[in-house]
Amino acid sequence: MKSPEPGLLRPLRRRAATVAAVAVTALLAVTPASYGSAPGAAPAAPAARALAAPDIPLANVKAHLTQFQSIAAANGGNRAHGRPGYKASVDHVKAKLDAAGFTTTVQQFTSSGATGYNLIADWPGGDPNQVLMAGAHLDSVAGGAGINDNGSGSAAVLETALAVSRAQLQPTKHLRFAWWGAEELGLVGSKYYVNNLATADRSRISGYLNLDMVASPNAGYFVYDDDPEIEKVFKDWYAGIGVPTEIETEGDGRSDHAPFKSAGIPVGGLFTGASRVKTAAQAAKWGGTSGQAFDRCYHSSCDSTTNIDDTALDRNSDALAHALWTLGTQAAPAPGTSFENTTDVAIPDGGAAVTSTITVTGRTGNAPSTLRVGVDIKHTWRGDLVVDLLAPDGTAYRLKNSSGSDSADNVIATYTVNASTETADGGWRLRVQDVAAQDTGYIDSWKLTF
Repeated sequence: MKSPEPGLLRPLRRRAATVAAVAVTALLAVTPASYGSAPGAAPAAPAARALAAPDIPLANVKAHLTQFQSIAAANGGNRAHGRPGYKASVDHVKAKLDAAGFTTTVQQFTSSGATGYNLIADWPGGDPNQVLMAGAHLDSVAGGAGINDNGSGSAAVLETALAVSRAQLQPTKHLRFAWWGAEELGLVGSKYYVNNLATADRSRISGYLNLDMVASPNAGYFVYDDDPEIEKVFKDWYAGIGVPTEIETEGDGRSDHAPFKSAGIPVGGLFTGASRVKTAAQAAKWGGTSGQAFDRCYHSSCDSTTNIDDTALDRNSDALAHALWTLGTQAAPAPGTSFENTTDVAIPDGGAAVTSTITVTGRTGNAPSTLRVGVDIKHTWRGDLVVDLLAPDGTAYRLKNSSGSDSADNVIATYTVNASTETADGGWRLRVQDVAAQDTGYIDSWKLTF
């Protein structure tokens, strides 16, 4: 995970500068769509509708970490962008995937005067209009081998991809895996990938799952809360093994899910903590040492194979496989009835909340547990916005929180809401509030799909 950058601090209210001029070694046929966007906005399906994931062998994941350590040792002690250890890491992962039957593509870019690489791997089959992605950054900082940050995420994603091959999985969605370059320099590789997708290709990505630092030695169990459906899949898996989770906040906006989120693509992920200190309450529920960082070797030379919590690595690898099998093998839902309001509503700058109403008629009974809420809000700083869906009885469902690190324009996304306790017919409202000054926008349109 990259370090916080001054350019991300909210008081400056500056968008991060666009990184580096870039060249592509191989044009990607990226057919990447949004959870909830019809027809493929598949909600988390009942277990009977999705195949059970295999157990991911911990020994296999650790073998990848050993290889990353050896690569670093043979190349100046690191696997950083622009250094030979990074390219050797790409070559190692690519060889494994090629042998397993994936179609791999190396995407090339330039940053800080050096060539960087993204590795993309597509599993054959699945709906090309519904692409489910999982990824991790493969680079380390220059000061060490980067085995937890982020060999752990890279190895878990790699072994899960190889498990797809071993199972000869036939998913309903198209599965794509990615290993990003130059994350430690400011999410350079993943930003390049997302920024160079055509609009239609972005709309085909149904979700992106990010693993960054998933084996911290003083581990916590954190789940991204960016997309409610993906979040639920991960949290339900952890609840099933009796491990409590918390919402991830330390890395918010600081890892490779951020460019996808900014593009309106649903994201989720897992994290075990970095330099933040574990509290006594967290130690009581997870074990480990309170008053100590989750990873005392964060961005240091001691981030080696000895800096790994095997239990956390095993659990997070299995959780990723569960999410991919669950979300990737669901039956596609039938298109539902939609109601839309296209009247513009101005959003006061740093002012009171405004609402836009959709009146639903002709529906019997309650709303579904998979009510899809499509939102198109034009705004010059989306991080200022808090967005809620209000049911006819006034019950509020939070769709989006404000975030000082969410520096992109616009909110164009589809959310899935469990509204099964609400009467379907009636006046549903989208409520939007701009909680800070200096940026303007309006509700362009929004839609409910039952």
